[in-house]
Amino acid sequence: MQLTDCHTHTCISPDSEALLTDMIRKAQDIGLFAYAVTDHVELCRWYPQGYYAALPRNEEDFFDYAARFEQAMAQNAVARELTQGMTFVSGIELGEPDADFGLAASVCEDKRLDFVIASLHELPGKLDFYFLDYAQEDVPALLREYFTELLKIAEWGKFDVLGHITYPLRYIEGDAGIPVDMAQYRDIIAEIFRAVIRQGKGIELNTSGFRQVYGKPFPDAALLRLYRELGGRILTLGSDAHRPEDVGGGIAQGAALAKSVGFDRIAVYRRHDPCYLTI
Repeated sequence: MQLTDCHTHTCISPDSEALLTDMIRKAQDIGLFAYAVTDHVELCRWYPQGYYAALPRNEEDFFDYAARFEQAMAQNAVARELTQGMTFVSGIELGEPDADFGLAASVCEDKRLDFVIASLHELPGKLDFYFLDYAQEDVPALLREYFTELLKIAEWGKFDVLGHITYPLRYIEGDAGIPVDMAQYRDIIAEIFRAVIRQGKGIELNTSGFRQVYGKPFPDAALLRLYRELGGRILTLGSDAHRPEDVGGGIAQGAALAKSVGFDRIAVYRRHDPCYLTI
């Protein structure tokens, strides 16, 4: 099949040091058919720091994502020129659109974009899930709040795909080693899927978990099968690479998993329209 990677980051994202040229070189070396750059744009810190009267809480608490968005769009224009012979997708990962749905909608409408992944990395008043101390957290309550907030984003529906919908498990089960009974969240996850489907949107199969302690993609096979059974048809594949060596990581494995639960094609976006490739 023609491999695609629709979720990658460069040094415009605060958690990456990767140069665009190195990321593109890796994408070309492994023969990707389509490649997307989707740098972080966090809506909860869109404006300069003074607007929020807040101090950074950690080394990744950057402000003024409006400026980073412009940097990302300028870089994506360069990337389009450097990726001749490969389908380039100009994207962003729009974090916390629930912070300001009106602003989020206006960002999504920018004509320079092909593709928007909507993601939820942190809850209102909380740190990114990466920084939380799970020994001090009520994990079931935290996950209920996460999926409730994710449902609001799904119902808003101005994005293209919903990203890594089980993101907190990367840290709760993977890093902290705390088991989670996902059965208690199945109903609300089904509601999230129904909202995505109703809006004509899709979800991402994020393969980063394959190379992490967690060991599974986001979402896993059971939830991917549920999405399919509910009528979900739009699915993108993304490595969530933040360094060149991870570009394309787990994509073939993710495609095989998607096929095993009933998908026969994956999507690549151009101008917010899904184009399909056979698995």
